[in-house]
Amino acid sequence: MRRISRITVAGAATASLALALSACGGTSTSSSSSESKGDKGLAIAYDVGGKGDQSFNDAAFAGLSKAKEEFGYETRDVEPTDGETDADKEQRLVSLARQGYNPVIGVGYAYASAVKGAAAKYPDTTFGIVDDATVEADNVADLVFSEEQASYLAGVAAAESTKTNVVGFVGGVDIPLIHKFRAGFEQGVKDTNPKVKVLSQFLTQTAEEGGFSSPDKGKTAAEGQIEKKADVVYAAAGLSGQGVIEAAAANKVWAIGVDSDQYKHEALAKYKDSILTSAMKDVAKAVYNLAKSVEEGKPETGIVRGDLKTGEVSLSNSNPKFADDAELQEAIETAKEKIISGEIEVKSS
Repeated sequence: MRRISRITVAGAATASLALALSACGGTSTSSSSSESKGDKGLAIAYDVGGKGDQSFNDAAFAGLSKAKEEFGYETRDVEPTDGETDADKEQRLVSLARQGYNPVIGVGYAYASAVKGAAAKYPDTTFGIVDDATVEADNVADLVFSEEQASYLAGVAAAESTKTNVVGFVGGVDIPLIHKFRAGFEQGVKDTNPKVKVLSQFLTQTAEEGGFSSPDKGKTAAEGQIEKKADVVYAAAGLSGQGVIEAAAANKVWAIGVDSDQYKHEALAKYKDSILTSAMKDVAKAVYNLAKSVEEGKPETGIVRGDLKTGEVSLSNSNPKFADDAELQEAIETAKEKIISGEIEVKSS
C-alpha cells in the first residue's frame, strides 16, 4: 500500500512544465506528462553518461526495476542533456515531484543543488541523491558509500595479481569522490606489496569535459599505463571505463571494473575474460531501499551509508580465475575482516 502522506496532485500540468520536462529528454514507463491523478512510485534522473553506461547509472536503473516489479507501480527514468545547468536539473526533479512520483532520486553528486531546491518546494515528497552527503533536509536521503573500502580490496587484488609490479588507476574526473577510489586502491596495493608501483591518472578536471562519458579517453589513458608496464588497471570512470577494459583486453592484461559487476554486463561480454573483478557499490540496493522505505511509510532521511560491514560495497567473484584463486581470496578476505574490525583504517583522500 502507498503511504497516506504520498503527494497527489490533481489537474493538468501547465504547458510550460510539460515542455520543460520534455526538453530534459528521457525514457519512461509512462507516456503521459500530465500531473498525477493518483499515486506514482519511484523516479530517477540519471547522471552524466545516462542509462547504458554498464556501471553507475545502470545500477540505479536496476534498483528502479526491482521496485517497479515488487510494488507494481508506475516509475520513470529521465536522461541528462549536454550542457545542462543546475536550474535544468532542479526543473527536472520538480516536474517529477509535481506529477506525483515519490521518491525522486538524483543519480550523482551533480544533483546536490537541484535536490536541495526541489525538496524545499515539495516537502511531502521524499528525495534522494546518490554520492553526495551535503544536502540536509527532513525529506532528503543522502545515499553514499565507502568506495575507498572496496577500492582497497581492489588494490589487494591488483598487488597479488601483477607480474610486472606495476599497476594503474584511471579516474574519470579529478574530484573528491574519485579521490576516494584512488586513495583506497593505492593503500591496498602498498599494504599488500610495497614494491608495486601505482600509476594514477584523471581523465579530466570537470565532468563537462567528458571524464565519465568518453570511452576513447579511458582507452588512451589505459594504453599509456600499459606501455609503462602496468598489467592490472583499475578504472573509476563511469562510461569511460569501458575504454579501459577494451585496452586491457587488447593487450592481454587485467582490468578491474567499478560500481557494478562488469564481468556480467552484456555490452562488455567480449572483454569479460580480461575483467579480473569489479569494486562494486550497490547503488541498486540503495535506490530500491529508499523506494521500499517510502512504500512502508517510513522514508529514509539523512545520510544513509553503505560499506563493507553492510555488504553494500564489495568485490565481485564472477570471473572463475579470480574466484578460484585460493591464495588471492584469502588475502582479500583477511583485508576485508581487518577493515570491518577497524584494524585497517582506509584513507579516503
